[in-house]
Amino acid sequence: MEFDFRPVLKFKGKSLMGTGRATLLREIRETGSLATAARRMGMSYRHAWGMIQHMEEIYGEKIVKSERGGAEGGQTSLTEVGERLLTEFENRYKMLSSAYQRFFIKPSLATDGILVIEEKIVLVQRKHEPFKEGYALPGGFVEYGEKLEECVIREFKEETGLNCRVERLLGVYSDPVRDPRSHVVSAVYLLSLEGGKLTDSDETSVKLFPLEKLPPLAFDHEKIISDYLNSLKPRRRG
Repeated sequence: MEFDFRPVLKFKGKSLMGTGRATLLREIRETGSLATAARRMGMSYRHAWGMIQHMEEIYGEKIVKSERGGAEGGQTSLTEVGERLLTEFENRYKMLSSAYQRFFIKPSLATDGILVIEEKIVLVQRKHEPFKEGYALPGGFVEYGEKLEECVIREFKEETGLNCRVERLLGVYSDPVRDPRSHVVSAVYLLSLEGGKLTDSDETSVKLFPLEKLPPLAFDHEKIISDYLNSLKPRRRG
């Protein structure tokens, strides 16, 4: 299921223009041909002309004009009314899109866990894109009503078969391009082992790697592990 975001410009209660009709008008303006515009949109000339007629009947004025003859065999263009209506739709569309992105499209929240067992770190090999067959820290998305600490323990168990407890927060990683799917913010926790047995999941295979010999890592997990190793170094006192 998905939210269907379709702005419509209405005139006297009737639907005058949506994204499809606006695209048709833009194609006419760009190509100077209704036939070419229809072909680009994958529709018949008759269907495209019917869309134009429907808009003109609702608005009561000509939206496109055609000139026949000449070396080019005629031309179709937008009237001043057509240009004005298209501009009105595009301006309202931009405003609505901006509001939609501001209030409805939010960063996703995830957690990742770092568990080291006898100088070896627990990593999982991904079975699906993005980064299929690449290695990453075990983790996943936070469910509604779930605490971050609960999420990292649950995801770690699901992906590795290990029961853990949270020791402390390493950091929060929020670069908008760290995940190619969307803007994902991850809280990374240091964990300690409580029990369980290493077990692959449907989405990942689990493996231990020496900290000094890591495979290429997905997302920004190389930076995360580097930050973890740096956190272990004694701090200099000034």
